[in-house]
Amino acid sequence: MSLYSFVRDFSFNQAPAHTRALLQTCLLDILGVAAGARDNQTSQALKHYAVSHYPAGALASRLLFDGRAVHPLGAAWAGGFSVDSLDAHEGHFTSKGHAGATVVPALLALVDACREQGRAISGEELLSALCIGYETALRAGAALMATAPEYHASGAFSGLGVVCGGARLLGLDEQTFRHALGIAEYFGPRCPMMRLVDHPSMLRDAHGAGAHAGLNALLLAQAGVTGAPAETVETTAVAAQWHDLGQRWEIDAQYFKPWPVCRWAQPALTAMTALLAEHPQITGEAIERIEVETFHESMRLQGHTPANADEAQYALAFPLAALVARGQVGPLEVTGEAIHAADILAVSRRIEIVEADDLSARFPNEILSRVSVSLKDGQGFTSPITAAKGDPATAMSAAEFSAKFHLLASVSLSASQCQAIEQAVAALPASSDCSVLFDLLFQPEAAQALAAQPHAMEIAL
Repeated sequence: MSLYSFVRDFSFNQAPAHTRALLQTCLLDILGVAAGARDNQTSQALKHYAVSHYPAGALASRLLFDGRAVHPLGAAWAGGFSVDSLDAHEGHFTSKGHAGATVVPALLALVDACREQGRAISGEELLSALCIGYETALRAGAALMATAPEYHASGAFSGLGVVCGGARLLGLDEQTFRHALGIAEYFGPRCPMMRLVDHPSMLRDAHGAGAHAGLNALLLAQAGVTGAPAETVETTAVAAQWHDLGQRWEIDAQYFKPWPVCRWAQPALTAMTALLAEHPQITGEAIERIEVETFHESMRLQGHTPANADEAQYALAFPLAALVARGQVGPLEVTGEAIHAADILAVSRRIEIVEADDLSARFPNEILSRVSVSLKDGQGFTSPITAAKGDPATAMSAAEFSAKFHLLASVSLSASQCQAIEQAVAALPASSDCSVLFDLLFQPEAAQALAAQPHAMEIAL
């Protein structure tokens, strides 16, 4: 199947049932991250930037969990940055990156702009566009990894998924579509990711840039700007990444993060969670020393005394200490006042992170850590070599996904709002219009009123 045929003809109900369920989980997961990030410093700065520099004009999109109207390009910048600012979104091994943190905010902005112009978009059509965006972004990422020597940020490839999902929504002809792909790839932000790991900042994984690049490419191509071909899509060197499109699903290979920190820190957190459950005597006050043996890239995270939320989330020691000291790692443990919390820092200073050659040899095919805990009373406990919770082989349950969504989203939304969003996402395949979900996401006052009337919402669905 050609890429254009897939974009033009695919319907959400054609995907396998498991893939459809996973895509809805992806959407809910990203929305939880966006809600959890709504009020942090990065999100506030980017919303101010979008309002100041991207005013609504002929096209208008509302800011997620905010409601103010800006140009879709501004909404893409703000939405991508916001989701990226809380490192809890899903990822993908082969691309060494993430699709949803770009694709979801960008396509939601585009759909909102279409709806603002009077177009009705069904839940199934929204899910079709998102499914196309995810699948093509992940394949573009795998193609980039196969052909480019440097480890690039996700925004380098995820904008191509925005083009594919957006082309479906806009009904682009094949020539315009190819130009949009070429523009998005040419202007894609090939950011050196390890520089960010070593020097964390708000720039993160370039999802804001990828979202902007994708929507910008669509608008430029519609205006007649040429850009084809996209080498990560059309050359023979990447044929292996595209030949089974529509038959095999990269979406199925994604992993999910239980905690809002770097993927490379997750195995150690998984190992510590098991130790805490098995040995309740492990508390912050009882810790003498914690040793984490891990692979080289994870060892580079370190992060014992972060200066800000970016450093706290691109760290290993600090979130591990938060888990021991607070019993959980959510948005409130890796942002704001918690960054300088004495109870977390006291444990963090007692953590040593070392490279284990055997674990480095198994990276990137396996992402593993081993944790040893020594208590002040002389007791010691060591985990087995542990993979991260949330991999396809260690999948989170539906109950765990729901709990994660509520933990993240409850930072800024009421329990009734969280429940209403969860129900609206579940109802999308049968919804003739996605207005219920969009009212919850883009109009806070309307969302509160709607969430207070669950029976009315159920009837509307």
